[in-house]
Amino acid sequence: MRTLFDAPETAKPAGSPITRVSLHVLASSSGGNCSALRVQRKDATAALILIDLGLSPRRTRAFLAQAGLGDTPIAAMVLTHLDVDHAYPGWVGKVPAEVRVHMHRRHLGRGERDGFMLRTAVEPFDGVFEPVPGVCFRPLLAGHDSLGVAVFRVEFSGCSAALGYATDVGKPSDALAAHLRGVDVLAVESNYCPRLQLESDRPQFLKNRIMGGNGHLSNEQCLELTRRVSPRREVVLLHLSRQCNEPLLAASYHVGSGYRLSVAAHDGPIAGVPVVEETSASREILGSEAIVGV
Repeated sequence: MRTLFDAPETAKPAGSPITRVSLHVLASSSGGNCSALRVQRKDATAALILIDLGLSPRRTRAFLAQAGLGDTPIAAMVLTHLDVDHAYPGWVGKVPAEVRVHMHRRHLGRGERDGFMLRTAVEPFDGVFEPVPGVCFRPLLAGHDSLGVAVFRVEFSGCSAALGYATDVGKPSDALAAHLRGVDVLAVESNYCPRLQLESDRPQFLKNRIMGGNGHLSNEQCLELTRRVSPRREVVLLHLSRQCNEPLLAASYHVGSGYRLSVAAHDGPIAGVPVVEETSASREILGSEAIVGV
């Protein structure tokens, strides 16, 4: 089965304007990360771009159905990096033949070693790419472990709105803040509370990895990066640690911010966040006390 945007002989014209885009976080935690970007065009065709594949194919399908996206075809898959909570091994050989997996060129060696590229059509990137026509991913490689992680600024043809997507980024940086500055919607990790991390029974090497500048953002670091980015409309907190964080604690850092706040869940999708075609009637900015998914 071919997707709406992938096959030139069956796809709608690439020039059909994009009218709606929404971000649906299906799940986000150390147990698995996957988001779906739903893109709809003026001719009413729609398709999904999956960002990360950290859930099994079965759970991904179930959560897509739960989010009301079960009938929308998947046009492309984009990976931030290849840790198992972002690239679940069960996808090996299960990606539909017509769907391309977009992976940073620096991650190709690991992809081959892990077998992730087996029977999978991989499109490497190290610069700007369009997984579907009119949807432009601008990557920045940020520090995370030895190979880094791709952070995305996503822009849309004919639209002024932009999405920022940043997880597992290690620490805030000038380059990261500049890359994402002024996006309408910022999806960003708020992984841990330092106090809970230090008090946990995790081994010291793991604490050092997470907190050492090439692991994850703390709640405080998430707030620092968010302030420097200055998102126009909405923030979605990703990748909360189930052991070393709490949704209400992470959200409390953003009280009085002026942007709407959502907190991703580890066990299912939260409400979709409009990126393109925001309407004041349906998504009025209420302040950070309006929390989804807690």
